[in-house]
Amino acid sequence: MPENQTSPFYLKFALILLSIVLLGGLIYIGSDILMPLFFAIVLAILLLPLNNWLVRKGIPKVPAMLLSILFALLFIGSIIYFLSSQVASFMSDLPAIKQHMKEHWHTVQIWIRKTFNYSYKEQDKAIAQATTNMQGSGTSVVGATLFSAVQALLYVVLLPIYTFLIMYYRGLIRKFLVDSFNVRHKTSVEEVIAESKGIIQGYMLGLLIEMAIVAGLNATGFFIIGIEYAIFLAVLAAILNMIPYVGMLVATIICMLITLTSSNNISDVLWVALALTIVQFIDNNLLMPYVVSSKVRINALASIIGVLVGGALAGVSGMFLSIPGVAIMKTIFERVDGLKPWGMLMGDDLSMVNPKKRKRIKSRESST
Repeated sequence: MPENQTSPFYLKFALILLSIVLLGGLIYIGSDILMPLFFAIVLAILLLPLNNWLVRKGIPKVPAMLLSILFALLFIGSIIYFLSSQVASFMSDLPAIKQHMKEHWHTVQIWIRKTFNYSYKEQDKAIAQATTNMQGSGTSVVGATLFSAVQALLYVVLLPIYTFLIMYYRGLIRKFLVDSFNVRHKTSVEEVIAESKGIIQGYMLGLLIEMAIVAGLNATGFFIIGIEYAIFLAVLAAILNMIPYVGMLVATIICMLITLTSSNNISDVLWVALALTIVQFIDNNLLMPYVVSSKVRINALASIIGVLVGGALAGVSGMFLSIPGVAIMKTIFERVDGLKPWGMLMGDDLSMVNPKKRKRIKSRESST
């Protein structure tokens, strides 16, 4: 093929990669500013149906927005209050927890001595050395904790403000997005805006439904096992499960550790892990495909890569927002001629690989 015909392809591919790198760099550098804004956009879109319903009931525009945001804050605040009250209850049981930990540690020491011939004195010396090393890095830990607390406070302050302003100026923002492109692309831009709104609303609503079902399943399993803090651990695991792929793994470790500190029976820890594994199996094979994933229509490979990239760029916030972000990118790519293959690569429509199979599916859909 002549060089003048191949160069536009490489130029276009280079521009796409450069745009992705620049976008990722912008998110990485400005994540402290952009993440609250992105969360506010998601929350504003999620609250639009409630806001429109209040307006139809005769409530003026601005009070309807404030009531919608107040409802969301009360919902989030009630979850935070429940978790904090459970943590306070957990902390009040610290003497019993310390006693359980001593008993478990003594059992572990006996096992280590019998298995590795490592005396109690040598084990205590190793623990003392590790404690000294942790104390040496205590300043950095305190600094990181303080920074996280300030960042969380910033989210609390900025989130309702951003959400109200986005809801109030949504018409202006929509017009800006439409007018930023050529007139011939107006229909495509409006379709992207409408589909992106539907993706975010459907995904977040599905995620909330999934969280409620997972919390109920977790609580049922924990009550059958008979562990303490069953409801607290069930809700905590369900909330962490909202972080795609890695959330349930973290939740399993936390639940096992808390069960270990509050139970005399080490077998309870294994039962907790088994219960969470069963719930995860149900979630991955029933809830996620039919309740959540059907709203975004992206394949597992694109989801995992998106979660990892989102976590690398913006931490937990980036992981949480990665799935709707990738779904919106797919929606945009599918309407841009040069980026349609990228949108196809992110999708889950395997029938596109086999044109004959795709024709059979289309004919079947048209006949029904």
